[in-house]
Amino acid sequence: MAPKQRAPCYVLGVGMTKFIKPRGKVDYTELGFEAGVKAMLDAQVSYDDIETGIACYCYGDSTCGQRVFYQFGMTQIPIYNVNNNCSTGSTGLNLGRTMIAGGMADAVLVVGFEKMFPGSLQSFFNDRANPTGTTAEMMKATRGITSAPGAAQMFGNAGREYMEKYGAKAEDFAEIARVNHEHSKRNPYSQFQQEYTLEEVMNAPMIHAPLTKLQCCPTSDGGAAAVLVSQDFLDARPHLKEQAVLIAGQQLSTDAASLFSRSSIDLMGYEMTKTAAKAALKEAGVTIAEVKVCELHDCFSANEMIVIDALELSEHGKAHEMVRKGDITYGGKMVINPSGGLISKGHPLGASGIAQCAELVWHLRGWANQRLVEGTTAALQHNLGLGGAVVVTVYKRADGKACTPVSNEEVGRRNGLGYNPAVEAKGFTKAQVDRVRSKTARSEWALQDTEQKVEARF
Repeated sequence: MAPKQRAPCYVLGVGMTKFIKPRGKVDYTELGFEAGVKAMLDAQVSYDDIETGIACYCYGDSTCGQRVFYQFGMTQIPIYNVNNNCSTGSTGLNLGRTMIAGGMADAVLVVGFEKMFPGSLQSFFNDRANPTGTTAEMMKATRGITSAPGAAQMFGNAGREYMEKYGAKAEDFAEIARVNHEHSKRNPYSQFQQEYTLEEVMNAPMIHAPLTKLQCCPTSDGGAAAVLVSQDFLDARPHLKEQAVLIAGQQLSTDAASLFSRSSIDLMGYEMTKTAAKAALKEAGVTIAEVKVCELHDCFSANEMIVIDALELSEHGKAHEMVRKGDITYGGKMVINPSGGLISKGHPLGASGIAQCAELVWHLRGWANQRLVEGTTAALQHNLGLGGAVVVTVYKRADGKACTPVSNEEVGRRNGLGYNPAVEAKGFTKAQVDRVRSKTARSEWALQDTEQKVEARF
């Protein structure tokens, strides 16, 4: 479990692309480059300051990370390529934090990107055992197999069990999706920004009851990045302390033996979420009652339901009652997935966990103005991958204060960009790219025409 004491690690900069439908129009090199440039601009650092690179992706050949990072510079730093299913992005953050906390680096750039295929998730190595094969066999033995996409069956079955055990209704799952779609209207990076009524969500094509199409996250192309730094690095730049966000607690956990208890809820990693949450909150010195904003892994509305329960955001067996009371959105007990969540923001696997981080950093800084949860002192992140791994993270402001709104004009003045990236998705200039690329070890051959392609999209 998480050690009692670690050297502090801060998120100093974040950046992301818009999440888009996977149509093959934008390559991963562009997605990673755009996100990384934006994160370094936000942190007000250059690639020459970065001592380690971590690339997060699920679909792609080995060393895609080097292909992305070489565009920033060829400084010969260690570059790690991370793949941990849907928790890949937050696994990269956990690896970066481990390096900072262990004194192995003072500045780490974590970049997540994914270029996906349209439709439901696919397996590409069909000549060998699937890592989630035992999970699928347990589903077959307990609930049977249908023609629906496999992930929808697994998470939908967990929803069915929650209904059977605790009295949740189909409308409760639909309400979760309705809320997340409504939230996404205020997120300029969301793949979808359309609001739906509860009836429209419930009447959408049925995928695997209780899940309709509008309760399932889409596949997406996108990128997100974060700059993690040590206390010494931050102390040398005191003018940036007001934007630094502390990773106050974090735990990466894997499955317990209860995974194969024959429960559909346990089969979706319920126990590892509980374990990771307790460890992260304990390390941060935060109670769940102090959390006002949370980004959690809503790949399907059914998973949001069981994760609300596992994180103890509600009383056990009463997550659906929390949903009914309106306690997952503005004006309620807390706001869950102000970004729109995976359901509406999108789910490019390698980028999702880092995009969650970016959203919460913007909230704690007070920058997420049109969707800000004022007075937030601690923010909670949950990112899960079947197979399995989960990362739960607690964030606090470096100064320990509650967030207060910062005007868009003031944000633009502070960051030198002239706009607030939390509320406006924009590109960058050639001069800004030049500012963050290595001054001593850059290669135009490595960059190719990526910069021009990114600029052409804005």
